[in-house]
Amino acid sequence: MDVKDIIKPENKVYGKCPVMTEKVLHYCPGCSHGTIHKLLAEVIDEMNIQDKTIAVSPVGCSVFAYNYIDIDWQQAAHGRACALATGVKRLCPDKYVFTYQGDGDLAAIGTAETIHACNRGENIVVILVNNAIYGMTGGQMSPLTLEGQVTSTTPYGRKIELNGYPLKITNLAAQLDGTCYVTRQSVQNAAAVRRTKKAIRKAFENSAQKKGTSLIEVVSSCNSGWKLSPIGANKWMEDNLFPFYPLGDLKDK
Repeated sequence: MDVKDIIKPENKVYGKCPVMTEKVLHYCPGCSHGTIHKLLAEVIDEMNIQDKTIAVSPVGCSVFAYNYIDIDWQQAAHGRACALATGVKRLCPDKYVFTYQGDGDLAAIGTAETIHACNRGENIVVILVNNAIYGMTGGQMSPLTLEGQVTSTTPYGRKIELNGYPLKITNLAAQLDGTCYVTRQSVQNAAAVRRTKKAIRKAFENSAQKKGTSLIEVVSSCNSGWKLSPIGANKWMEDNLFPFYPLGDLKDK
């Protein structure tokens, strides 16, 4: 029997989102990026805004996101996504503009751009994928790495006296007058995926209503960087990242 006789449209539980391309994801097995990509694509499709959306991706694991979500993309220098998104939104105020960034990008070299875009209340959506390390370049410590967490540049664990405290940049953004919606979510199970999709939809709607900046932090796993299996990485994330970066809305005005 040919596989085409088995995989029939009526037998598919999940249909393909038309905003997603046919290209095979390059991410490591167990990575959260693929799930977040699908959620973004589904929201864009359901809101019927594919031709009205412009995304900005900088440097990091998400650098090739434009290969997978079929919308207009801009490529930013490392950390400069929010600055570029500001320019895009001001030039094209009728477009939905979002950034897609990792914690090493958004909260290290991009801290200034992120904070000031949020403080100005730019009508953009900022997606932060927080796996607490630099995933693409070898698993180095990022500003969001936990105290005691082992990385390739902190082989004995992050030490406060040497490396400083983990930066809760989402909490900082929630204190700024320009942000209208700040939330921290995850995608490690079906319920979490539903909550994150709802948050993404709300953020896009806020942008259309010109309420200000929406920031969605997605606490994520990096099994290759953490040297764990996908299942083990999810367990480590739940046991270690969630207590320090608790999930839920930080601000909703």
